[in-house]
Amino acid sequence: MNDSSKNPLKVAIVVPTYNEAETLPVLIEKVINQNITGLGFVVVDDGSPDGTGDIADRLADEFDGVFIVLHREGKQGPGTAYTAGFQIALDAGADRIVQMDADLSHPPEVLDGLIGELGNADVVIASRYVSGGGVDPEWSWGRRQISYWGNIGIRTILGLKVKDTTSGFKGFQRKTLELIGIDRLTLSGFGFQAEVAYRCQQAGMDVIEQPYVFMERTAGKSKMSLGIVVEAFFALSWMRIRG
Repeated sequence: MNDSSKNPLKVAIVVPTYNEAETLPVLIEKVINQNITGLGFVVVDDGSPDGTGDIADRLADEFDGVFIVLHREGKQGPGTAYTAGFQIALDAGADRIVQMDADLSHPPEVLDGLIGELGNADVVIASRYVSGGGVDPEWSWGRRQISYWGNIGIRTILGLKVKDTTSGFKGFQRKTLELIGIDRLTLSGFGFQAEVAYRCQQAGMDVIEQPYVFMERTAGKSKMSLGIVVEAFFALSWMRIRG
Protein backbone atom coordinates (compact mmCIF):
# COMPACT_ATOMS: atom_id res chain seq x y z
CA MET A 1 0.00 0.00 0.00
CA ASN A 2 1.22 3.47 -0.91
CA ASP A 3 -0.89 6.35 0.39
CA SER A 4 1.56 9.14 -0.33
CA SER A 5 0.30 12.53 0.87
CA LYS A 6 2.68 14.33 -1.51
CA ASN A 7 0.32 13.56 -4.39
CA PRO A 8 -3.25 13.80 -3.07
CA LEU A 9 -5.79 11.53 -4.69
CA LYS A 10 -8.24 13.12 -7.14
CA VAL A 11 -8.91 10.33 -9.64
CA ALA A 12 -8.96 6.71 -8.46
CA ILE A 13 -8.75 3.87 -10.98
CA VAL A 14 -10.41 0.79 -9.48
CA VAL A 15 -9.22 -2.49 -10.98
CA PRO A 16 -10.40 -5.97 -9.91
CA THR A 17 -7.94 -8.75 -10.67
CA TYR A 18 -7.87 -12.51 -10.87
CA ASN A 19 -4.92 -14.09 -12.69
CA GLU A 20 -3.86 -10.92 -14.51
CA ALA A 21 -0.12 -11.14 -13.81
CA GLU A 22 0.77 -10.53 -17.47
CA THR A 23 -1.53 -7.62 -18.13
CA LEU A 24 -1.74 -5.64 -14.87
CA PRO A 25 1.76 -4.07 -15.12
CA VAL A 26 1.06 -3.09 -18.74
CA LEU A 27 -2.25 -1.50 -17.80
CA ILE A 28 -0.76 0.47 -14.90
CA GLU A 29 2.05 1.79 -17.10
CA LYS A 30 -0.37 2.81 -19.85
CA VAL A 31 -2.64 4.60 -17.38
CA ILE A 32 0.30 6.45 -15.78
CA ASN A 33 1.39 7.57 -19.25
CA GLN A 34 -1.92 9.44 -19.66
CA ASN A 35 -0.56 12.06 -17.22
CA ILE A 36 -3.78 12.37 -15.22
CA THR A 37 -3.57 14.91 -12.40
CA GLY A 38 -4.04 13.42 -8.93
CA LEU A 39 -4.02 9.85 -10.26
CA GLY A 40 -4.23 6.90 -7.90
CA PHE A 41 -5.07 3.20 -8.04
CA VAL A 42 -7.12 0.71 -6.07
CA VAL A 43 -6.43 -2.91 -7.04
CA VAL A 44 -8.65 -5.61 -5.56
CA ASP A 45 -7.12 -9.06 -6.00
CA ASP A 46 -9.06 -12.25 -5.31
CA GLY A 47 -6.14 -14.38 -4.23
CA SER A 48 -4.82 -14.90 -7.77
CA PRO A 49 -2.77 -18.11 -7.90
CA ASP A 50 -0.57 -16.61 -10.63
CA GLY A 51 0.89 -14.01 -8.26
CA THR A 52 -1.07 -10.97 -9.46
CA GLY A 53 -1.44 -9.75 -5.87
CA ASP A 54 2.31 -9.74 -5.30
CA ILE A 55 2.83 -7.87 -8.56
CA ALA A 56 0.25 -5.30 -7.47
CA ASP A 57 2.14 -4.81 -4.20
CA ARG A 58 5.37 -4.20 -6.12
CA LEU A 59 3.65 -1.71 -8.43
CA ALA A 60 2.25 0.09 -5.37
CA ASP A 61 5.74 0.41 -3.87
CA GLU A 62 7.06 1.89 -7.13
CA PHE A 63 4.21 4.39 -7.67
CA ASP A 64 4.64 7.97 -6.46
CA GLY A 65 1.10 8.49 -5.24
CA VAL A 66 -1.86 6.66 -3.75
CA PHE A 67 -1.86 2.98 -4.71
CA ILE A 68 -3.90 0.70 -2.47
CA VAL A 69 -4.01 -3.09 -2.88
CA LEU A 70 -6.75 -5.13 -1.24
CA HIS A 71 -6.00 -8.84 -0.96
CA ARG A 72 -9.07 -11.05 -0.63
CA GLU A 73 -9.22 -14.78 0.01
CA GLY A 74 -10.62 -16.81 -2.86
CA LYS A 75 -12.45 -15.82 -6.01
CA GLN A 76 -15.35 -13.66 -4.79
CA GLY A 77 -16.29 -12.10 -8.12
CA PRO A 78 -15.91 -8.70 -9.82
CA GLY A 79 -19.10 -7.22 -8.37
CA THR A 80 -17.97 -7.38 -4.76
CA ALA A 81 -14.44 -6.44 -5.88
CA TYR A 82 -15.77 -3.24 -7.42
CA THR A 83 -17.92 -2.31 -4.43
CA ALA A 84 -14.97 -2.88 -2.10
CA GLY A 85 -12.74 -0.84 -4.40
CA PHE A 86 -15.29 1.97 -4.68
CA GLN A 87 -15.51 2.23 -0.90
CA ILE A 88 -11.73 2.31 -0.55
CA ALA A 89 -11.53 5.06 -3.19
CA LEU A 90 -14.19 7.11 -1.39
CA ASP A 91 -12.50 6.63 1.96
CA ALA A 92 -9.21 7.76 0.40
CA GLY A 93 -10.85 11.01 -0.71
CA ALA A 94 -11.15 10.53 -4.48
CA ASP A 95 -13.35 13.04 -6.33
CA ARG A 96 -13.59 10.92 -9.48
CA ILE A 97 -13.69 7.11 -9.55
CA VAL A 98 -13.12 5.07 -12.71
CA GLN A 99 -13.65 1.34 -13.00
CA MET A 100 -11.81 -0.66 -15.64
CA ASP A 101 -10.64 -4.19 -16.30
CA ALA A 102 -7.04 -5.33 -15.97
CA ASP A 103 -7.01 -7.36 -19.20
CA LEU A 104 -6.38 -4.35 -21.54
CA SER A 105 -9.83 -4.60 -23.11
CA HIS A 106 -10.45 -1.03 -21.90
CA PRO A 107 -8.01 1.32 -23.66
CA PRO A 108 -6.40 3.81 -21.24
CA GLU A 109 -6.10 6.28 -24.11
CA VAL A 110 -9.77 7.26 -23.69
CA LEU A 111 -9.42 8.00 -19.96
CA ASP A 112 -8.69 11.68 -20.41
CA GLY A 113 -11.90 12.23 -22.36
CA LEU A 114 -13.94 10.06 -20.01
CA ILE A 115 -12.70 11.89 -16.91
CA GLY A 116 -13.16 15.24 -18.62
CA GLU A 117 -16.81 14.45 -19.35
CA LEU A 118 -17.39 13.98 -15.62
CA GLY A 119 -17.46 17.77 -15.49
CA ASN A 120 -20.73 17.56 -17.46
CA ALA A 121 -22.33 14.42 -16.03
CA ASP A 122 -22.69 12.31 -12.91
CA VAL A 123 -21.71 9.13 -14.74
CA VAL A 124 -19.76 8.56 -17.95
CA ILE A 125 -20.04 5.15 -19.60
CA ALA A 126 -17.47 4.07 -22.14
CA SER A 127 -19.86 2.56 -24.67
CA ARG A 128 -19.53 0.03 -27.46
CA TYR A 129 -23.03 0.69 -28.75
CA VAL A 130 -23.09 4.39 -29.60
CA SER A 131 -21.80 5.98 -32.79
CA GLY A 132 -18.03 5.60 -32.95
CA GLY A 133 -17.96 2.65 -30.56
CA GLY A 134 -17.50 -1.01 -31.34
CA VAL A 135 -15.78 -4.28 -30.52
CA ASP A 136 -12.58 -5.93 -31.59
CA PRO A 137 -12.76 -7.19 -35.20
CA GLU A 138 -11.32 -10.47 -33.92
CA TRP A 139 -14.46 -11.20 -31.90
CA SER A 140 -16.26 -14.31 -33.11
CA TRP A 141 -19.77 -14.08 -34.57
CA GLY A 142 -21.13 -15.96 -31.56
CA ARG A 143 -19.58 -13.63 -29.02
CA ARG A 144 -20.88 -10.59 -30.91
CA GLN A 145 -24.39 -12.03 -30.81
CA ILE A 146 -24.21 -12.81 -27.08
CA SER A 147 -23.03 -9.28 -26.30
CA TYR A 148 -25.43 -7.46 -28.64
CA TRP A 149 -28.60 -9.37 -27.83
CA GLY A 150 -27.66 -9.60 -24.18
CA ASN A 151 -27.57 -5.82 -24.07
CA ILE A 152 -30.93 -5.49 -25.79
CA GLY A 153 -32.48 -8.02 -23.42
CA ILE A 154 -31.15 -6.26 -20.34
CA ARG A 155 -32.27 -2.84 -21.59
CA THR A 156 -35.76 -4.29 -22.04
CA ILE A 157 -35.88 -6.02 -18.66
CA LEU A 158 -34.71 -2.96 -16.72
CA GLY A 159 -36.13 -0.21 -18.93
CA LEU A 160 -32.68 1.33 -19.30
CA LYS A 161 -31.96 4.31 -21.54
CA VAL A 162 -28.23 3.67 -21.87
CA LYS A 163 -27.10 1.72 -24.92
CA ASP A 164 -24.25 -0.24 -23.32
CA THR A 165 -25.82 -1.72 -20.20
CA THR A 166 -22.96 -4.07 -19.37
CA SER A 167 -19.96 -1.82 -19.92
CA GLY A 168 -17.35 -2.38 -17.24
CA PHE A 169 -15.59 0.85 -18.15
CA LYS A 170 -17.28 3.72 -16.29
CA GLY A 171 -16.44 6.95 -14.52
CA PHE A 172 -18.34 8.34 -11.53
CA GLN A 173 -18.41 11.56 -9.61
CA ARG A 174 -17.91 10.94 -5.92
CA LYS A 175 -21.47 12.04 -5.12
CA THR A 176 -22.87 9.49 -7.57
CA LEU A 177 -21.55 6.48 -5.67
CA GLU A 178 -22.57 8.06 -2.38
CA LEU A 179 -26.15 8.65 -3.60
CA ILE A 180 -26.82 5.28 -5.25
CA GLY A 181 -25.52 3.47 -2.16
CA ILE A 182 -22.68 1.03 -2.72
CA ASP A 183 -24.16 -1.25 -0.06
CA ARG A 184 -27.30 -1.64 -2.22
CA LEU A 185 -25.35 -3.25 -5.07
CA THR A 186 -25.86 -6.98 -4.69
CA LEU A 187 -25.14 -8.63 -8.04
CA SER A 188 -21.82 -9.88 -9.29
CA GLY A 189 -20.30 -10.70 -12.65
CA PHE A 190 -22.17 -9.76 -15.82
CA GLY A 191 -25.25 -8.50 -13.98
CA PHE A 192 -23.34 -6.09 -11.75
CA GLN A 193 -22.70 -3.57 -14.51
CA ALA A 194 -26.38 -3.46 -15.46
CA GLU A 195 -27.36 -3.09 -11.81
CA VAL A 196 -25.11 -0.04 -11.48
CA ALA A 197 -26.67 1.51 -14.60
CA TYR A 198 -30.14 0.78 -13.24
CA ARG A 199 -29.43 2.33 -9.84
CA CYS A 200 -27.98 5.43 -11.49
CA GLN A 201 -31.07 5.82 -13.67
CA GLN A 202 -33.35 5.29 -10.66
CA ALA A 203 -31.50 8.04 -8.81
CA GLY A 204 -31.97 10.46 -11.72
CA MET A 205 -28.27 10.76 -12.51
CA ASP A 206 -27.05 12.55 -15.63
CA VAL A 207 -25.38 9.87 -17.76
CA ILE A 208 -23.20 10.37 -20.83
CA GLU A 209 -22.03 7.54 -23.09
CA GLN A 210 -18.64 8.02 -24.69
CA PRO A 211 -17.69 5.75 -27.60
CA TYR A 212 -14.79 3.35 -27.39
CA VAL A 213 -13.72 0.11 -29.06
CA PHE A 214 -13.59 -2.90 -26.75
CA MET A 215 -10.39 -4.83 -27.46
CA GLU A 216 -9.93 -8.56 -26.98
CA ARG A 217 -7.67 -9.49 -24.09
CA THR A 218 -4.06 -10.13 -25.10
CA ALA A 219 -3.41 -12.74 -22.41
CA GLY A 220 -5.44 -15.04 -20.20
CA LYS A 221 -8.90 -16.41 -20.83
CA SER A 222 -12.21 -14.59 -21.20
CA LYS A 223 -14.75 -15.35 -18.47
CA MET A 224 -17.79 -14.56 -20.65
CA SER A 225 -20.23 -17.32 -21.61
CA LEU A 226 -23.88 -17.76 -22.58
CA GLY A 227 -24.56 -19.32 -19.18
CA ILE A 228 -23.32 -16.18 -17.41
CA VAL A 229 -25.66 -14.02 -19.51
CA VAL A 230 -28.68 -16.24 -18.82
CA GLU A 231 -27.90 -16.23 -15.10
CA ALA A 232 -27.71 -12.42 -15.19
CA PHE A 233 -31.12 -12.20 -16.94
CA PHE A 234 -32.79 -14.09 -14.10
CA ALA A 235 -31.02 -12.08 -11.40
CA LEU A 236 -31.84 -8.75 -13.05
CA SER A 237 -35.46 -9.72 -13.63
CA TRP A 238 -35.84 -10.52 -9.94
CA MET A 239 -34.12 -7.26 -9.01
CA ARG A 240 -36.56 -5.30 -11.19
CA ILE A 241 -39.52 -7.05 -9.55
CA ARG A 242 -38.20 -6.21 -6.09
CA GLY A 243 -37.39 -2.65 -7.17
